[in-house]
Amino acid sequence: MSSNSKLSHCGFHHIALKTRNYDSSLAFYRDGLGFPIAHHWGEGDARISLLDLGDGNYLELFATAAGTTADVNGAFFHLALRSTDVDADIEHVRSLGCPITIEPKDVLLNGKTVRIGFFTGPDGEVLEFFFHPDL
Repeated sequence: MSSNSKLSHCGFHHIALKTRNYDSSLAFYRDGLGFPIAHHWGEGDARISLLDLGDGNYLELFATAAGTTADVNGAFFHLALRSTDVDADIEHVRSLGCPITIEPKDVLLNGKTVRIGFFTGPDGEVLEFFFHPDL
């Protein structure tokens, strides 16, 4: 049930990313992080994949034509991924060659301690692993 009193069933569904290199981004998210393709359509520079992040959440990857910029509409600030072991997940992405921008640490968020860690994905996107059992 939605907790939004203004819109019907409003909640996170997907975040879209225009990639610099579609094939390497798809390999990173699908093979490296283990998010399966839920849907795929288009060909060449018009390829789009919707990756299943779990719990009804998706990441949509768009191919970008050679010679064009991937951030035509601006980049998202960061994508936070739920984690039950931030430290292990950071080590996994480190092994994939991702730069770690914030090593795992505990932070206080509205009186609750959460565990976070940040890294950069293949298109320069900022990603976060986030853990708190109640959030």
